[in-house]
Amino acid sequence: MTPLLLLLLPCFLLCVVTATSNIPKHHVVYMGSSLSDGNRRDAESAESGYLEMLSSIIPSHQRERTSIIHRYNHAFRGFSAMLTESEASVLSGHDGIVSIFPDSILELHTTRSWDFLQEAAAESGRVSHRARPTTSSDDVIIGMIDTGIWPESPSFNDEGIGAVPSRWKGVCMEGPDFKKSNCNRKLIGARYYNMQMTMIGNQSHLAASKGSPRDFLGHGTHTASTAAGARVPNASYYGLAQGTAKGGLPSARIASYKACSDVGCSGATLLKAIDDAIRDGVDMISISIGMSSLFQPDYLSDPIAIGTFHAEQMGVMVICSGGNDGPDPYTVVNTAPWIFTVAASNIDRDFQSTVVLGNGKTFTGSAINFSNLTRSRTYPLVIGKDAAANFTPVSEARNCYPGSFDPEKVVNKIVVCVADDPTVSRKIKKLVVEDAKAKGLILIDEDEKSVPFDSGVFPFAEVGDIAGFQILNYINSTKNPKATILPTVDIHRYRPAPTVAYFSSRGPAQLTENVLKPDIMAPGVAILAAISPDNKSGSIPHGEKPSKFSIKSGTSMACPHVTGAAAFIKTVHRGWTSSMIKSALMTTATMYNNMKKPLINSTNNYANPHEVGVGEINPIKALNPGLVFETITENYLEFLCYYGYKEKNIRSMSNTKFNCPKISTEELISNINYPSISVSKLNRHKPIMTIKRTATNVGAPNSTYIAKVNAPVGLVVKVLPERIVFAEGVRKVSFQVSFNGKEAPTGYSFGSITWFDGRHSVNTVFGVNVE
Repeated sequence: MTPLLLLLLPCFLLCVVTATSNIPKHHVVYMGSSLSDGNRRDAESAESGYLEMLSSIIPSHQRERTSIIHRYNHAFRGFSAMLTESEASVLSGHDGIVSIFPDSILELHTTRSWDFLQEAAAESGRVSHRARPTTSSDDVIIGMIDTGIWPESPSFNDEGIGAVPSRWKGVCMEGPDFKKSNCNRKLIGARYYNMQMTMIGNQSHLAASKGSPRDFLGHGTHTASTAAGARVPNASYYGLAQGTAKGGLPSARIASYKACSDVGCSGATLLKAIDDAIRDGVDMISISIGMSSLFQPDYLSDPIAIGTFHAEQMGVMVICSGGNDGPDPYTVVNTAPWIFTVAASNIDRDFQSTVVLGNGKTFTGSAINFSNLTRSRTYPLVIGKDAAANFTPVSEARNCYPGSFDPEKVVNKIVVCVADDPTVSRKIKKLVVEDAKAKGLILIDEDEKSVPFDSGVFPFAEVGDIAGFQILNYINSTKNPKATILPTVDIHRYRPAPTVAYFSSRGPAQLTENVLKPDIMAPGVAILAAISPDNKSGSIPHGEKPSKFSIKSGTSMACPHVTGAAAFIKTVHRGWTSSMIKSALMTTATMYNNMKKPLINSTNNYANPHEVGVGEINPIKALNPGLVFETITENYLEFLCYYGYKEKNIRSMSNTKFNCPKISTEELISNINYPSISVSKLNRHKPIMTIKRTATNVGAPNSTYIAKVNAPVGLVVKVLPERIVFAEGVRKVSFQVSFNGKEAPTGYSFGSITWFDGRHSVNTVFGVNVE
């Protein structure tokens, strides 16, 4: 490079950066808690102020940008608009603004499961009495923020459900393919949003949506029916998983908010959906969506964290999926303490396909396929690397990489591929092999074999390393290797279950390790639920009509299980706050599987709380937890202080004159009254660390609880007092937990404190990082 070019390069880069920063992008302007009840006059006045604000920073020759895209005026204040980076920077100095951040695209985290949970509850010991609902179970309203809904599904039938609650203020928005009559006493509300995020190259753009609450992806329909779908007998996915499909609370009402499209979910639109749901009158919100674990913003730049804080502030419980970026640590998302964060597990049902080799040997693979192959005919077998096209790296052909095969070498053969390259998904591998006119695909993948992949009618089976080695050995030692892949069959009473799903995102949380995340685990592998009918070629078995149900996996599926469980508890304890319901589910969760052994993960090792949270939900037991740990708004405001936010911004968020504690350090986050305990740094050379908790008695009066500590070797854990008494008129009692790590191994140690009163076992899980 010449000296002149070296001199010009910095100038060129500066010009590129400057030009990029001057491109208007969609930004969210967050201004804290709402100052009014969101009536029309106040909303108009606020919008006038927002437009005046924009006019002061947007050049006169670009006045067309002086417009509001989304207005937030019920639970919280703010708006979204098209701004350049420099304009956003200037606006951030405005006195009434808490934060400004670019809109981002969030990801979708994408029946027998409820029977499995009920049976697990029975095995662990049922509650000593049947709690009776304090209100009609169809009074609970669940807001589903997702890809919309398919209203014709039988899961949203309103037969036997009473009139819509008078407190409901929502709407059923119409579109070309969606009428008000599509809503009923079950599906009581449906909204969509005109502006959706789209991708053009690497740039995000706003575009008008299709203009309907209808779900064309199926994700929103699946999650809604999992949480609150009506009972549908003889439901199945083309004969698989046959039984009665139902949600966690089949009588609950559903309000759908279509905030996502096929490219993801606009954060600004999600905020609008949360604000609308709170205003409409939902009791709880279910969000199977989250930021990428690679680029997690802080709480005041995260639309889900902001919106859910105000939902919690207004008494609306929010349950979120923890993400599908496992099994690596620090991948869990939606980790604010006011969010109920859910991990995914399997249930006691599996879907398997048999691989039959030409020598008669058989291997069990994981699959959901509707293959028309039979035992009576076998087909030539070929290893992917042996079918590579000219000038194609062998490593690409091994992994079924697009364009890596010589079609003549795979046509009418069953191809064997491996999973060395995580960038090539199972769906892509299947499409590559299918496009090359192969007869089927055997995939060797030890990690993902526990999560069955739906290949439609294309023959597919996924085997682990041991079976894969034997199949490869057979091919390499046989002159004309052959095989066939049989259609999938259900395996009932599968053991062990539950286990942690391979894909389920793991803790600790990136933003702070002083709150244990994920919170809890629920079924999220191969879950049968309602779906938008799929008419795509290759997805429907010959002679069948499009199925009304489908089998999907993800923390997206686990999240609505917890939503349904929370709604179930709400019907019995209408006066309980969201933190009380959350605590009840957390302190009664189980850490054991259906073999009565501790939970394990996908590598058959014992699972820890950074994988499962406090354990698998047990909704029946949670009806009568004995004690709960109430986390109130003041605790969350203290959390924000301890995290390091300015008192001024916290006051704006809460619309209060709240004062931060004089001592506000991050380690004090461990002291907020949470149902679990996490200590990010315990110095073995310093004095013991003491954590405080306050328990609220929701069981019988005049109760006495005795503590039992289950601590790992080397970590000294003491509870003071060891005995707490709830005398007549006493509902709350505090206690302290001290941790001494002088003899403990370096790194995280896990254990639990269990309070017994003879009837209840109240379990508080802890994680302590010793340095």
